[in-house]
Amino acid sequence: MLLKEGIQVVHDPVVVDEIAPNRLGMTPARQAEVDQFAVFRPRQSLPRQKGDDILVQQMRAAENAAALLSVVVPVYNEAHTIREILGRVARVPIPKAVIVVDDGSTDGTTQILRDLEASPQVLTRESGAIPFGFEVVVHEKNRGKGAAIRTGLARVTGDMVIIQDADLEYDPSEYPKLIQPILDGKADVVYGSRFLGYPRRVLFFWHTVGNNFLTLVSNMFSNLNLTDMESGYKVFRTEVVKSIRLRCDRFGFEPEITAKIARGGWRIYEVPISYAGRTYAEGKKINWKDGVGALWTIIRFNLLTEGADHAATTLQRVSQLSRYNAWLYEQISPFVGRRILEVGAGLGTMTRYLLDREQVVASDIDPRYLDALRATLGSRHNVVVQQLDLNAPVPGWVAKYSLDTIMCLNVLEHIEDDEAVLRRLHDALSPHGRVLLIVPAMRMLYGTIDETIGHFRRYERDELSAKLRRAGFLVEEARYINLIGVPGWFLNGRLLRRKSVPGLQARLNDLLVPVLRLERHFRPSFGMSLLAVGRKG
Repeated sequence: MLLKEGIQVVHDPVVVDEIAPNRLGMTPARQAEVDQFAVFRPRQSLPRQKGDDILVQQMRAAENAAALLSVVVPVYNEAHTIREILGRVARVPIPKAVIVVDDGSTDGTTQILRDLEASPQVLTRESGAIPFGFEVVVHEKNRGKGAAIRTGLARVTGDMVIIQDADLEYDPSEYPKLIQPILDGKADVVYGSRFLGYPRRVLFFWHTVGNNFLTLVSNMFSNLNLTDMESGYKVFRTEVVKSIRLRCDRFGFEPEITAKIARGGWRIYEVPISYAGRTYAEGKKINWKDGVGALWTIIRFNLLTEGADHAATTLQRVSQLSRYNAWLYEQISPFVGRRILEVGAGLGTMTRYLLDREQVVASDIDPRYLDALRATLGSRHNVVVQQLDLNAPVPGWVAKYSLDTIMCLNVLEHIEDDEAVLRRLHDALSPHGRVLLIVPAMRMLYGTIDETIGHFRRYERDELSAKLRRAGFLVEEARYINLIGVPGWFLNGRLLRRKSVPGLQARLNDLLVPVLRLERHFRPSFGMSLLAVGRKG
């Protein structure tokens, strides 16, 4: 396999999805070839769970050992360190492809990189038998670290991506522990933290103050609890970082990516790393101007621009509304049975209220939410996590759970043929089982937020009741809820034409839950949502 114009790996890699090679019934000769050159690309890493048998454990071990790592190395005027850092990267015992982006160097760095390209055996010898790819990309002019990272990310091919500075401040031998939370299925992004107690060189007091201040401000806006937002070591699942549109050209990459990761609701882990910081005499480039720029970047990408994934942004904000979610569950709890399928479980916000039930099947269509559900709830004996697409026929595994309840909260509006889905849900239930629906209400509220997050419609009460009856259900309940949410949705979705639920509106809904509870004393004639319960006869 030729990785761009860089080092050539002798054979094209055999790509095997989600299973260890020695389980494929290969001949010994073919097995030996695969063992030497295969690059395994698990679509989802399987978290360790209680009760795993030896076969599953071996599959996990093989999966973890061979996932390909892309290493993006932005470099500018690092002639004294570039050869050494690439040697250290090559010696890490992980299959990897290295993309070096020379950002217009003028000190001889470019020639060193070209020489390494011309003599690939120099680095392949240091990598040993581990698959290794190497590519050099050169910017004609200096454009900044952020621009160099964007160039590198456009060329990554691995399952995971790490950013490696070209100086010697960060140690590549720590790659294994940095990628482990992703391999374990616990994280989508991993930050290496210089402030979690690991050995580090003692240097500038005011740099530490600046780092801590920027991390504090970033956390205040993003509602994360990072200890080192400005860390140069960040690892991403490739599909995560490629889904994010990056804009900053200089050192604003760190606060920008943090803001967008937080908005997207991705799972973040921190691990301690060592740090051998440089002095300015040794070549350090960042200065106080970059600190001021970072502060502006935090404000810009947390407050003044929208995230690319508006549905994920909205879901993340709603998941943090503890009072509102508890109130929402109070509305459906009288109808919840013992054996439950939750459709569109997302981040598990409502699943957590079901953990005292006999059997809970938490399902979603999005792999990132399935990973999150497995990591947080998969070890519980009464919880099963399954992928489920409502646009397809109900899979055979549903029948074995003898479901008495199907919860479908804020999901039906995302389905174009909603009546066909209701019929399939009816057939999946045991006799006298219930389907519990919460859907957006009132056609007049349909606006840009609905369009952006994928709503085909908003419902009227009589319309939803009629659809339930046509699907074979007896309608036990159909009522409007969340009267006080109507003005905010109309303002933001119709008048201001926003594309995601503003954080302020979400927090106000959370604070006004005592007012929402007054709805138990009367039945509003309109509301932001509809609650409907259908029973199978």
